[in-house]
Amino acid sequence: MRTNTLSGIRALGLLCIGVLLLAGCATRSISNSGYHADPDRGYAQRNSPFYKGELSEFDVLGIDPKIPIAESEIQKSLAARTRISIGKGSPLMLVQSGAMIPDEDMVRGLERYYTVSVFTGVPAGGGAPGDAYAKALRLAAATAGYDALMVYWGLLETGREDLATKIVSWIPFIGGAIPDESQRMRIRMKVAIVDVKSGRWDMFLPPPFEDTDASGRFTRISSDQAQVALLKAKAYNAAVDDVVRRFSR
Repeated sequence: MRTNTLSGIRALGLLCIGVLLLAGCATRSISNSGYHADPDRGYAQRNSPFYKGELSEFDVLGIDPKIPIAESEIQKSLAARTRISIGKGSPLMLVQSGAMIPDEDMVRGLERYYTVSVFTGVPAGGGAPGDAYAKALRLAAATAGYDALMVYWGLLETGREDLATKIVSWIPFIGGAIPDESQRMRIRMKVAIVDVKSGRWDMFLPPPFEDTDASGRFTRISSDQAQVALLKAKAYNAAVDDVVRRFSR
């Protein structure tokens, strides 16, 4: 019994140490990816003034969870399923959830394979009843002559870990100060492809990517934003490769 008690105490101690070392865990949208820091660190949050939240998957895909669905409708959809395909060079309308304009790296990546147009991903005020929003997106794409619609969402997750140098007083050196904090960052994405003509859709998750970087008091913002840029570039490149592999004919 004593051995079990001591093991439990040690496990609890290690858990507490882990909680103390890993601080400042946070999540932010790729469409609101400016530097976020605690006010007591001297840095205010730098949110995009245009960020109004994310698009709902239900709205984008034309699914109203409040409306009862008959079993026959599910069976009918299964029987009518067809593979979505986007030929290379085909027109594609791109939407980044939460952003007025999709990020440049994603646009440029897709333009290697498709003719890309962009559309706002800022949610409409008050929402839209039923499948009205999904049809509005499809109409916008159809009016412009685009065969497929691509909508993507993304999250940046961060955790800060104090380094051993945290206990040392600031000692200036050429180019800045001793790094006192390590930030782990991960990006996760979700992509929906919608066939404009039929409204049929497919969704997939590109692989997540991680990065760790150390920073000091005066390099915190630049280090954070360099991580954001690096991870977005990797994730967008992987997403483009996945779209081509899954849907190009």
